[in-house]
Amino acid sequence: MVLLYIIAATTIVGLVSLAGAMFLAFRVDVKKATFYLISLASGTLLGGAFLHLIPESLEILEPRPAFILISVGIFIFFIMEKFLIWRHCHHHQHMEDHKRSTTAHMILVGDSVHNIIDGVIIGSAFLVSPSFGISITLAIILHEIPQELGDFGVLVHGGYSVQKALVANFLISLTALAGGVITYFFVGFAPQIQSFIIPIVAGGFLYIALADLIPQLHEFTALRQTLRQIVLLVCGFSLMFLTLHH
Repeated sequence: MVLLYIIAATTIVGLVSLAGAMFLAFRVDVKKATFYLISLASGTLLGGAFLHLIPESLEILEPRPAFILISVGIFIFFIMEKFLIWRHCHHHQHMEDHKRSTTAHMILVGDSVHNIIDGVIIGSAFLVSPSFGISITLAIILHEIPQELGDFGVLVHGGYSVQKALVANFLISLTALAGGVITYFFVGFAPQIQSFIIPIVAGGFLYIALADLIPQLHEFTALRQTLRQIVLLVCGFSLMFLTLHH
């Protein structure tokens, strides 16, 4: 029964993020909204890193090794971006286009690892008790929805069609299922997995937000657009702050 609970909970997490993306896709003009969703994504990534992942890293590791692993995450994502840019350049893609495409690919990598961690957390919670597992699942759903919406906008901005972005978002969300099942069968290794991966993902989120997404916000300098960007950036960060109490 515990394994069934874990499978159901992690699948629901994937479906909820897909439902949020579908609502966005079919109720608004996605092409016009994607630029502002980059602001939302930047805020949620920064909030996820500073309010969730880094504090959690400091709870399970000493400060020095934790920040070393955060730095390792930044280096890993920098190297990965360099590789993706090199690959796109060899395909003669326009510089601006391959920059956006590279950011979209990195979002998918970062999200897949992050969702595996969510699966590990959900699996660990259900191994304690079903009620604890349900509460943890609800908390994860609350902080995943705004981040998935922002990431969906980044995918469309990076050249994905709405349909392709929906499918990619959903498939990446289901990596939480893998994390939950792995935790069930290898419960003894779950703390070690989290202690190394969480700070690395925090570094990756910081890199994507600060090196890739936020610089794109400077492409438009009109006062109204700038104010909207600031509001959405703060909203994304605030949404992650609100989930701290769940």
